[in-house]
Amino acid sequence: MKCYFVRHGKTQWNVEGRFQGGGADSPLLPESYEEIRQLGIALKDVPFDAVYSSDLKRAYETAQLLLAACEQDLEITQTKALREWGLGKLEGAKIATMNAIYPHQMDAFRHNLARFNAGQFEAESIYQTTHRVCELVDSLKDKHYQHVLFVGHGANLTASIRSLLGYEPALLRANGGLDNASLTILETNDFKSFHCLTWNDKNYLNAASQQGSKA
Repeated sequence: MKCYFVRHGKTQWNVEGRFQGGGADSPLLPESYEEIRQLGIALKDVPFDAVYSSDLKRAYETAQLLLAACEQDLEITQTKALREWGLGKLEGAKIATMNAIYPHQMDAFRHNLARFNAGQFEAESIYQTTHRVCELVDSLKDKHYQHVLFVGHGANLTASIRSLLGYEPALLRANGGLDNASLTILETNDFKSFHCLTWNDKNYLNAASQQGSKA
């Protein structure tokens, strides 16, 4: 099975530099719609068997826009399993402000999750946020799906995807996260071992730009 993971389009709080988390839901920016549409066009030839989305509006709307551009009439299963990392007291706070107040903890959250003290912020633990996504993927092993689309959120998907790949907690976010409206593809034959085929890909924008220049 191939798992197609997409981070939602850019939101107002992304621009403002705020933590969103699983309890807050800033709206998509209108200018993000075109990126999502272009990604959908790039995925048009993928015969998806199922589509799963976080139940938060910014992710669900991204999934709707993607399917419209794909021209695929599939039901979107909304699930809390794909919600953003529950960040507790950090949600809504300016990232720059939190960096100034909690420099070591914010550095750990970005670069070494093994040192991140989730309890200090009443946030989900690493295990809690990654386990729900891994459990969702594992639940599909008897479905005989070939291509499944998952639409979720940056911090949660980054950590969860790397958990599926077998990374240790310290390295789950060490090499950077996922961009808005980016595509990451994993493949598995046994739901025990996963291989990364594409990471944080936005090359579809270059393809669209080249097509536009030839028109």
